[in-house]
Amino acid sequence: MRADRLLSILLLLQSRGQMTGRELAERLEVSERTLHRDMDALSAAGVPVFALRGSRGGWQLEENWRTQVPGLDEAELRALLMAQPRILGDRKLAAAAERALGKLLASLPVPLRARAESMRQRLYVDTTGWFGGAEDLSMLPMVQEAVARDRKLKIRYSSRRSRFEHAGGEAENVTERIVDPLGLVAKGSTWYLVANTARGFRTFRVSRIQNALLLDDPCQRPVAFDLEAHWRSATEDFLTNSPRFEAVLYLHPDAAREIKTWRMTVQSAQNKLDPSREGWATLQVQFEDEHQAAFVALAFGVRLEVLAPESLRTRIRHELLANVRRYENPADPVS
Repeated sequence: MRADRLLSILLLLQSRGQMTGRELAERLEVSERTLHRDMDALSAAGVPVFALRGSRGGWQLEENWRTQVPGLDEAELRALLMAQPRILGDRKLAAAAERALGKLLASLPVPLRARAESMRQRLYVDTTGWFGGAEDLSMLPMVQEAVARDRKLKIRYSSRRSRFEHAGGEAENVTERIVDPLGLVAKGSTWYLVANTARGFRTFRVSRIQNALLLDDPCQRPVAFDLEAHWRSATEDFLTNSPRFEAVLYLHPDAAREIKTWRMTVQSAQNKLDPSREGWATLQVQFEDEHQAAFVALAFGVRLEVLAPESLRTRIRHELLANVRRYENPADPVS
């Protein structure tokens, strides 16, 4: 509805101070022509909105002008409550968010407050994995403070070269660096810090920050940096240019369905006829590297056969023969 869009324009300009016509149009998902008509409507209604020309121009409200924010309706309240603070994953941040939400609920009319409490009792967020695995977000409050205060941050960061090594572990490389924090991104239950460094923009997984120290130096923030636009561009670049290891796999129907849900796959034109394997599929599957491909192939066991490349087939063969020898004669060490 147009009324909702006009209110959204006011709230965006109040919170951000100034925005270009393109930024507003993209946020509201309308054309710039429609946005200009909306601005004319606001001006005609007495709202002091005006445009500044030039390369750093944009739309803004007259200084010190404010509008009263209307109360939440039930649909808006439901959407807010569904994004429970526990999704933050960190206890301190979640506790602070719970307090803020409690203050908001206390300000609601009694009937809506009772409805809100009823909604909250019907949703529980468990941020831990099935086997106790969870992101270590102990450094998140410090990183958040650095982002909010535009201060440089000294971090001790653990980067992992590969998820799967021969011994099944991860190769760790710990470095110390000073960065300019530009923003935080939450992707699923994983948090990332986007920062500027001596080598350009970098993305750091917060759970891999072992230590963080807030410095007195102000953060050097690039002019007109847009966190959302940067993240979208960086994500697309990562998916397009990150190294891939491709393998052709012959899969039991159950294994094929499972792999299709979490790996990049395409149906292969190859066809391996085996009457005893009815329903089996041939897929081209992309992995990060050969270590990961071998790990997955061995995990699926008899439900998977590697067709190509030959290097992966050889590796799987050696792994299986070594295991056979180990189980046939446990007393003999197997290299």
